[in-house]
Order: sequence, then C-alpha cells, then structure tokens
Amino acid sequence: MKTAAVDMHCDTISALLEMRRKGTYSAGSGLSSNSLHVDLEKLEKGGCILQNFALFVALSACDDPFRECTALADLYYEELEKNKDRIRPVYHYEDIEKNRAEGKLSALLTVEEGGVCKGRLGNLRLLYRLGVRMLTLTWNFPNELGWPNVRMPEKDSEAAPDFTTPDGEHGLTETGFAFLTEMERLGMIVDVSHLSDAGFWDVARTANKPFVASHSNARAVCGHVRNLGDDMIRALAEKGGVTGLNFCPSFLEEERKEGESRGSLDAIVTHARHIVNMGGEDCLGLGSDFDGIPTNAAIPDAAHLPHLADALKKAGFSERQIDKIFCENVLRVYREIL
Repeated sequence: MKTAAVDMHCDTISALLEMRRKGTYSAGSGLSSNSLHVDLEKLEKGGCILQNFALFVALSACDDPFRECTALADLYYEELEKNKDRIRPVYHYEDIEKNRAEGKLSALLTVEEGGVCKGRLGNLRLLYRLGVRMLTLTWNFPNELGWPNVRMPEKDSEAAPDFTTPDGEHGLTETGFAFLTEMERLGMIVDVSHLSDAGFWDVARTANKPFVASHSNARAVCGHVRNLGDDMIRALAEKGGVTGLNFCPSFLEEERKEGESRGSLDAIVTHARHIVNMGGEDCLGLGSDFDGIPTNAAIPDAAHLPHLADALKKAGFSERQIDKIFCENVLRVYREIL
C-alpha cells in the first residue's frame, strides 16, 4: 500500500557532511542517490512528499556549534540547488501545497540541538531567516535552554548513559521559556524529542500552539526514556501536537537475546496502536530518525515506507487512519504554525 508520507526527522545532511569530510562524498553519493537511508530515489519510491532534514550538532564534538550548524545548512542548500528539478525547500505551508501540485518533493529544514544558538535569541532569529522551521530544544546534553532525558557522559568519561531513568526534576531554563515564546512568535515548530520529562511538562503548560515530539515512541511499550509516557501522549494530543514514530530498534523493543532483531514492523505497529489508544488518531505521525539510527531490518530505508502502511492496514487501521499517520496529522500542524 503506497500512501503519501511526511517524515518529521532524518539526519541525512549530517551523514553527508561526514562523508565529505572523510573524502567519501562524490557526485554519486549526494542527496540524489547514495548508500544512506534517505536519498531522492528512495523518497520517491516510498511515496514521501515532504522530508524534514535535521541539522544535527553534537555539542561535545565541536568548538563552535553555530558555525557547524551553518556548515550543515550550506550543504543542505547546495544539494537542493543541484536537485531543484525534484525537490524544493519550504518556508510556509503554501510552499508544500505548491510543490505537491507540481509533483516536486518538499524539504523542511530543522535543527536538532537548541544549544547551537548559545542561548541567544538573535541566533534563533538568524536560523529562522536561514529557513529553519523546527527546533529540537535539546539533544543528549544540557544546554542553555534545558535538560535532556538521556544524559551522555562527559568527554573522556567511562560512564555509560542512563536510558531508563527519566529526568522529572530539571526542565526549561529561563532562557528556554524565552525561546519557546519567540519560536511561537516567529512560526517555528517546538520539538520536545530528547527533552527531559520536566521540560516536556514546562512546554505543555506554557505553549499556546501545537508542538511536536518529532521522533519519539511510547514508553509503555518500550521503557526507553526517549519515548513518551501515556500522560505525555495525552497532553501532546490535547495541545493538537503530533509524535513521530521512530524506527530505532532500541526505542521499539526492550533488549532481546543476542542476534535477535528488535526492528520488526509488528513492533512499530504496536507503538502506533498504543499511541492512538492514548491520544487519539490525530496525534501520530512519522519520525523515522533515518541516518541517525542503526538500520532497521524491517524498514531499512525510505523506499520501504509502503511496507509500514501495509502492516498498519493488516493490523486493522483504516485507510483514513493510515493517511493521518503518514501525512495528514503533521500537515495539519504545519498548516497552523508555518
């Protein structure tokens, strides 16, 4: 079953920049066609009409995160220019409709790591002028805006990250609240994936517009702290927001015996059913996390999205519900905010 798809999160631009820096990037390994999870050929085959492209910056790995973010943005626009006959950037909702009517893919620019702004609202506004329309407030390190749920060890530390204990104490900072207000004023979508539980509730209590968890699953199904609790799913739905199904195997199922796959379509469907049961059929979308996760054998790249639609249909989801999950719910949020 092939249906139009909107994917709220991939890390393909970061993967392409890494390839360029390693000298493995060539004319045959750009956005048009490559060995990654996402390229234009795969998106077209999978029925994708809009792909969010995240500019992901690991704060611990660079001296100037804002500069790194702009380097990623430069590559993004370079690739879009090379492929402008097939894909175009979107800045407002009307751009999505125009591209779709003309048979073009749409690309929406996001940033995964609010710390790139260094706590400066001026930098946030610069990102908006650069075309960024969604910002993930944190990644896995505390920043000027708030705290994450997964805390990565300090550089050179031998400690392991904690994936099971959510942070219900540390939420948004004063600067984080200021960013939330300014993002809503600008028309930039607030993304709470990676954010601490306390930060989630700060956003839920304060936001005047829908917000998203662009790539997060259900914690009741898999206890990873990157997933959302039932009360969080309900609160997100009450705000008119959407969470995107993440295909990362460790966010889908608990640890299994060595050699057993955790990336089944059944697992994704189980999360979808639970989220719809908790928040209704309007609060669920797609947030693959392609090129930022280990390959999921059941849905190894964007070309395989129709297999998920088939699995949802087999599990009893109606075609209308599948359309909502695959694109309509996210487009509704974009229509309201962009």
